[in-house]
Amino acid sequence: ISCYQNCSLKYFYRYVEGRKAESVSVSLPFGSAIHTALATYYRGIKANHTEPLDAITDTFKTCFSLDIENAEVPVSYSKTTPDKDAAIAMGTRMIEAFYHNTNIADYTVVDVELPLSAQLYTHEGIATDFKLVGIIDLLLKNATGDLLVVDFKTASKSISKTAVNEDTQLSAYCYLIISNKIASVTADIECQYCVLLKTKEPKIQQLNTIRTRADRRRFAKIANVVLAAIDAKIFMPTVSWLCASCDYAKACSEW
Repeated sequence: ISCYQNCSLKYFYRYVEGRKAESVSVSLPFGSAIHTALATYYRGIKANHTEPLDAITDTFKTCFSLDIENAEVPVSYSKTTPDKDAAIAMGTRMIEAFYHNTNIADYTVVDVELPLSAQLYTHEGIATDFKLVGIIDLLLKNATGDLLVVDFKTASKSISKTAVNEDTQLSAYCYLIISNKIASVTADIECQYCVLLKTKEPKIQQLNTIRTRADRRRFAKIANVVLAAIDAKIFMPTVSWLCASCDYAKACSEW
């Protein structure tokens, strides 16, 4: 859904044509390796023990190195991570910052990388033929039973509160939680972006937001409008800052 909203032509190349990417941004294997490392950390917390820092950073290094070595297309590096070694050094510092500055003493871990699926309804409550499928990075619960949905991000600069408030992904997660009866259909669910920043001295940014029943209905409306546009074969390029790292830059220029 987000891919279509950002650039419907990119959606067409990736999901309709199934076209092989021309290159891959280092941000993808980098972010994936960070996610795996943090999942290892929280699975330890769930099992009532704390994984040592070295084990967490080693998980990151191994996952990232394997993804880079097995990449089928050229990897595009960035200013903050100009090569493989620099990316590993940056990721290691980011995980160290996370490890020493994270405290969830007020919460228990419900699940890590929780897979969920649910039938997609329209915002008017009419069932569609589609299923929504997603994996929630981290689900926490406090002493009073309130849930906190956490999504991990890596970024080169701070993310705005507006971006978190309008994020489609968090709304999708809450839709899945309600549909799977993990929370009441009328519940307001707290969500959080946990952002690991690729700054000179890595920092952790935590941004909280709330998803209400109205937000979930709005998500359903967005999802169904996107599906209708795809069925209508509406695909066109969208020029934005994302173009700089697009997997299909050459194909787009020839469109």
